[in-house]
Amino acid sequence: MNNRGPMMAGRPGGGGGPHMSRMTREKPKHVKKTLGRLLGYIGRARYILILLLAITLLMSAIDLLGPLLQGYAIDAIEPVYYNAANGELLYNYEPNGSSFEGIEAYTKFHVHFRAGAYIGRDGKTVGLVGILLLMGIFFLVNAAMNFVMHVIAAKLSQHVVYTMRNDLFRKISKLPIRYTDTHKHGDIMSRMTNDVENVSNAISNAITLLFSGLLTIVGTLCMMLFLSPLMTLVAMVTIPLSITVSAKLGKMMRKHFIARQKLLGGMNGTVEEMVTSYGTVVAFGKEPAAVEIFSDISEKYRDCSVRARVWGSIMGPVMNFIGNLQYVLVAATGGALILFGTPGAISIGNIQSMLSYSKKFTHPINQIANQYSAILTALAGAERIFEIMDQPDEIDEGTSTLVPADVTGNIEFSDVQFAYVEGEPVLKGFDLSVGTGKKIAIVGATGSGKTTVVNLLTRFYEIDGGRIAVDGTDVRDIPKDTLRRSIAIVLQDTVLFRDTIRNNIMYGRPDATDEQVRAAAKFARAASFIERLPEGYDTVLSEGGSNLSQGQRQLLSIARAVLADPKILILDEATSSVDTRTEMHIQQAMVNLMKNRTSLIIAHRLSTVRDADTIVVLKDGRIAEQGNHEQLLQKGGEYAALYANQFAGIAT
Repeated sequence: MNNRGPMMAGRPGGGGGPHMSRMTREKPKHVKKTLGRLLGYIGRARYILILLLAITLLMSAIDLLGPLLQGYAIDAIEPVYYNAANGELLYNYEPNGSSFEGIEAYTKFHVHFRAGAYIGRDGKTVGLVGILLLMGIFFLVNAAMNFVMHVIAAKLSQHVVYTMRNDLFRKISKLPIRYTDTHKHGDIMSRMTNDVENVSNAISNAITLLFSGLLTIVGTLCMMLFLSPLMTLVAMVTIPLSITVSAKLGKMMRKHFIARQKLLGGMNGTVEEMVTSYGTVVAFGKEPAAVEIFSDISEKYRDCSVRARVWGSIMGPVMNFIGNLQYVLVAATGGALILFGTPGAISIGNIQSMLSYSKKFTHPINQIANQYSAILTALAGAERIFEIMDQPDEIDEGTSTLVPADVTGNIEFSDVQFAYVEGEPVLKGFDLSVGTGKKIAIVGATGSGKTTVVNLLTRFYEIDGGRIAVDGTDVRDIPKDTLRRSIAIVLQDTVLFRDTIRNNIMYGRPDATDEQVRAAAKFARAASFIERLPEGYDTVLSEGGSNLSQGQRQLLSIARAVLADPKILILDEATSSVDTRTEMHIQQAMVNLMKNRTSLIIAHRLSTVRDADTIVVLKDGRIAEQGNHEQLLQKGGEYAALYANQFAGIAT
């Protein structure tokens, strides 16, 4: 995760910060491009794909033989004639004219015995049985291979989505903070879960469907031409109609499925926001409003889903109708050839085979039509996934050989200009020098740019103008990993992970020993409550550390910073969530922690910055005044006004 830490994501300080609810502007995507990229992922599992295609090829070949064998079986069922008067069998009898009188017929599969003689001793009845046995074997083999095909297709789809999901998560870890600040977190998570799952479902079906469909169409066309070119030409009449209808309906369907996926991402974002902010919602009695907001977006999703489903369901019946029309045309042509064509030019079995092949010819098109909604959903999801993957990575052009151990902590801000939104500057010509080992407090009204100063120092955001240097080196020339491992941050809003207390403390220094972890916890005044827990340092925290009090979470955050042993320390109201007595202990610990370290303290409670070497007062993106506590009080300026307002009526 670039070691950039959890600082202030979603809360870019300063009055010009971006709005969290802003959605990415929709950009048109191309199906060909998306399909090409998906095929690239599928190609990474080439051996599984080759095996799947080989089995599909063999299955298609067996499947194509079915109608031909069926026709042969029908043609093997020839009538056998005998004399109705004396029961004499008439072999190789060809009825014509009046000689047909008094003659009756049976077909060979009636298996008729007379005087111990088996009808069909010419061998044709035995041929029928052989054909039926061969068809049965083919069907059993086809069923077994179908099972194997589905297993391999599942492995292929899971391999593809495993790779895609890892690539997406890796990409998210490299995105600039600005991107995650300006996009709903629930929408990003929806792309990782729902959209990837839709791609998985489509791949498990679409690969075999498309490949077997292509083989079936080509193979069926060849078999039909072999049996009857004229009937094949009749069957082709409906193909242009199928292509035109599927293209028109597909265009209408695609926009609805893309819109549905967008709304699903927005709905997930609303749920995520509601769950994470549930305490605040309940505290202000906003449950009905939250339900109304969710109901509104859910209603939009419902309506869009209905439209998408309607258009998706239209495709199948329309294509089935066209297929049935083709079937009727082929049957009519075959009947006409039997009645009016040259005798012996085509058999009943050939016509039956042609009818089966005509259904097989349109079957892949109908299958794709019936699966079109799922394919469109997958394409819409893939577009949203690739949209994140196409975002530029966090810039890191640092080439300096500086290592964290060599950093001394001298910081220089020179004419720094910055705006979260163009035209709304937050910092305007900010200048500040921070000497090594100095403790600098940054105070000011809300929106004055205090947190922005820290965001720029850690390069969570890039400056628009000016220069920030650490030990004389521009921060843009320092690799971000080096820069951020030289800085430890303690936030007002603590960030803890669903892991053990030990691992949370070790987050910034994973190679620390158990003794060092315990020493850091003791230094931060956290050891006493940790050791009272049933599992001590092995206690697993729930999400966000919600099974601890706010003050305990703050102590763990401080212990993490202590263990990281940084050269630059950033404290953003680090003691704001603890009681007064605990704050006194922590303040003393902080005094020890900040020795020989450059410290930047963002503060609202001015009582916490009295002993700072320099207090910087920000106003409208500029330094209004700076000095120590006594000097600024004597000036009677901005700091004195803030101090007086904060401690009005309290003896100092």
